[in-house]
Amino acid sequence: MSESDPESGAAAMVAALNVPRNAKYGFSLAALVTAGLVALFVLPGTTRPTYLYGALAFVLLVSLGGLLTAVFTAVSAVRLARSSP
Repeated sequence: MSESDPESGAAAMVAALNVPRNAKYGFSLAALVTAGLVALFVLPGTTRPTYLYGALAFVLLVSLGGLLTAVFTAVSAVRLARSSP
């Protein structure tokens, strides 16, 4: 089997751990949390330039999305480890 074979290597591990699905869920949840925080704290009134809050929201979205993706993937790994003989 070669490394490009989807039945072996990193591609098989990514598929087994559902990384694309976990990333979709992680970044979707991060977008909801970020939008909620912006609506709660930024929209009522700001004294600083809006682009600073936009940059802060982007950082929160990317970092929280990555963290949630990692957590969801770790949960998938634990479930896969417990289900295999």
